[in-house]
Amino acid sequence: MPGYVVTFAALFVGVGICLSLAMAAAWFIASRDGKSGWVDAIWSFAVGAAGIAMALVPWPGWQQSETRPVIVALLAAIWSIRLGLHIAVRTLRGGDDPRYAQLRGEWGKDFPRRLFWFLQIQAGAALLLAVSIFAAARNPAPQLRIGDWLGIAILVIAILGEGLADRQLTRFRENPANKGKVCDVGLWGISRHPNYFFEWFGWLAYVAIALDPTSTYPWGWIAVSGPLFMYWLLVHVSGIPPLEAHMLKSRGEAFRAYQARVNAFWPGPSRHVPAQISKGRPS
Repeated sequence: MPGYVVTFAALFVGVGICLSLAMAAAWFIASRDGKSGWVDAIWSFAVGAAGIAMALVPWPGWQQSETRPVIVALLAAIWSIRLGLHIAVRTLRGGDDPRYAQLRGEWGKDFPRRLFWFLQIQAGAALLLAVSIFAAARNPAPQLRIGDWLGIAILVIAILGEGLADRQLTRFRENPANKGKVCDVGLWGISRHPNYFFEWFGWLAYVAIALDPTSTYPWGWIAVSGPLFMYWLLVHVSGIPPLEAHMLKSRGEAFRAYQARVNAFWPGPSRHVPAQISKGRPS
């Protein structure tokens, strides 16, 4: 068996165990502190650390660029630190994630147990995302290509866009006149979740770096799993659905009108048929 296959298996298992332990720690901290924001902060740092490990661990028997793994690791680190610190600061200031409040209401007394296993699923998701970083870092092309520079540009745009969306939402919430209102200013006027859109967009960076138009690196297609999986998580699982259920419950008609005006994920006018409110959840 080639040495790089053994190395990948060991790295995959090792990173998976570390991610599982990190999310177990996140569960413990959030349970003791009562603030679910620590969960997403720890997850962000854990994904970044996993991606860095996947990018930089020496790979016996594999020919690769000396520069690309470092660039990919830096991209993962910058993304992770920016997002993790943003969530940590928000949590320290007393903010919490309404998605977990929604799950707490749905799960009731079983919330602690179900949250633990929910976070273990997030650890698995983090491992899959780290593999897409791995695929980008291991592209064997000796020189930096257009795809590498495109990937860097994509991640810079994603970080700036997500940071701008976060700042706009923070400023809106800090204004006492906006209490109880729906944020629809700036980027929030063209997407109901611009932070999620730019979060997804950033994962296209690793696709641009990994794909090889000469077809000499077929493993690069693994990187496509990153944005596909992130889209599924954000749009259909742990992102938009619980958050919008909470917003319908807390903002009611104002949020339903917002749904009718603005698209949920992709920037642009909404084609959404507003949901009816039934016991605080969309029907």
